[in-house]
Amino acid sequence: MALNYLWIAFFIVAFVVALIKLIFTGDTEIFKLIIDGMFDSSEVAVMKIALPLAGVMTFFMGLLNIGERAGAINFLARLVGPFFNRLFPEIPKNHPANGQMIMNFSANMLGLDNAATPFGLKAMQSLQELNPSKDVASNAQIMFMVLHSAGPVLIPLSIMAQRSIYGAADASDIFIPCLIATYVATVTGLLFVAIRQKINLFDKVIISWLGGISLFIGLILWYFSSIPKEQIEVVSKVASNLILFTFIISFLLGAVRKKVDVFSAFIEGAKGGFETSVKIIPYLVAMLVAIGALRNSGALTWVVDGMKFAFSLTGMNTDFTDALPTALMHPLSGGGSRAMMIDTMKTFGADSFAGRLSCVFQGSSDTIFYVLALYFGSVNIRNTRYTLWAGLTADLVSVITAIWVSYIFFH
Repeated sequence: MALNYLWIAFFIVAFVVALIKLIFTGDTEIFKLIIDGMFDSSEVAVMKIALPLAGVMTFFMGLLNIGERAGAINFLARLVGPFFNRLFPEIPKNHPANGQMIMNFSANMLGLDNAATPFGLKAMQSLQELNPSKDVASNAQIMFMVLHSAGPVLIPLSIMAQRSIYGAADASDIFIPCLIATYVATVTGLLFVAIRQKINLFDKVIISWLGGISLFIGLILWYFSSIPKEQIEVVSKVASNLILFTFIISFLLGAVRKKVDVFSAFIEGAKGGFETSVKIIPYLVAMLVAIGALRNSGALTWVVDGMKFAFSLTGMNTDFTDALPTALMHPLSGGGSRAMMIDTMKTFGADSFAGRLSCVFQGSSDTIFYVLALYFGSVNIRNTRYTLWAGLTADLVSVITAIWVSYIFFH
């Protein structure tokens, strides 16, 4: 219901703001801008997201089927079983969904979005098979979605690349602030959902796994802070893609070892890739068109200006407000927030405080509205329960953390 009301509100707010601009400022182009944006957003949803995703989905769905036949997915499920059995008590032990979620989280952490999405959609389909109410999100699906939308991306390669393009002296200087912000966002999302689902967070298995993950992230921070800055992007790029290709080779070799007809297994799994991509088109169009209308109406600009004025009245430092468009757009549209990030770097400079902070905003969590439309749309879930509020809470905490760490590192 929350998503339903918010979707309607996007159009109403866009209409009211546009009407005010037409009446009080004489902006005769505003409604044309909004309508043109709706058509553009519809085209982007189909031609630049859903259809390009079909090829990637087809390949990785086929690969996942090989992995399942080879026993690799079940191996991953057994490996993380003790931890996931506590976080996802509805999922049977050693269920393939555990391994599929691990593949999704791993690809996401490595910054490999194209690989993370097929793994995640396959995991969502497996979770839907266990869901007793097919149009209502289950507890396991909510936990998965919130952890996915909160992050964590260990290596923000694409953001580093954009910083380099726009002349940053050290494109990787946002790495540690991004990692801190996305980690805090992930823990926040986990705590929100765990409390709602009455999961015992003091269980020794949960504590040991979270402690181990925290230690792992701390070691990564230590390692990357100890090597020359220019090596960070090179090391992370090689490691990310090497790990993904190692997964692929392991699946293939494991299937050969078990005497699986590898090519037939690939074709069988790949058939579902295109079907899934087509199924999500209506959900993507609905969300992206509404977000485009809100953005093109200028409503977000008004919100940013209002926040800047309000913060200035408190006497506090307001340098962070120049980067807020990226933070406000990020839950709504990944492409929109990336455009805001680039615009901020163009306007203020890649090495300005606002330029760096906008990059940290972009790298600190995923796009919750897009994720909801994509993943829940793929299994026709209409009632997402409290997923949106959990995701937005994690996003808000990531914004606050990003501002805090950026003042420490860059101001």
